Amino acid sequence: MIIRPSISISRSLTLQIPAARRTFLDQLSHTQKFYANVRTPEELHTLTLLSAAEDKPLITLWTAKWCSTCQAVAPLVRGLIEERVGINHGGLGYVEVEMDAATIGDLPITFRITSMPTLLAFSRQEAQLETKITRPEQLKDKEFLRNWLISEAKRGGRAGGAGGKSFGGLFG
Repeated sequence: MIIRPSISISRSLTLQIPAARRTFLDQLSHTQKFYANVRTPEELHTLTLLSAAEDKPLITLWTAKWCSTCQAVAPLVRGLIEERVGINHGGLGYVEVEMDAATIGDLPITFRITSMPTLLAFSRQEAQLETKITRPEQLKDKEFLRNWLISEAKRGGRAGGAGGKSFGGLFG
């Protein structure tokens, strides 16, 4: 006999979720997401919306094609995420933001990107400016990056870092 969990929606209505469907949904919510490079403000906005809807932090690597440090850091960060770093805490989304794209507009100014490469996490569409990484020695340190990614994954879709602490414990 298979016991299926149920979700009570109201006193009179109970929704049965088939076991196979529940397993698939659980797996989907704990996957890493990789997106095509961002070249416009609209693309970044869409991805931050998507990650907020999935309650999953979006890791952005701000790069340029001509930046040799960026070319060394990008595969390291992507490799760690492909190794499923942070998967136990809900997973991560990852995208590279092409700062040398003609259509990027004022995104670097908006998010205070002053050097390349820069790693910046978004949680619930909020840039986590206090935890962004810009120092090359940290960006090339695999263990440091692993710990940073885990820390951002633990944050999940919860606020914190840039402005999420403003109300202290009042709202969660």
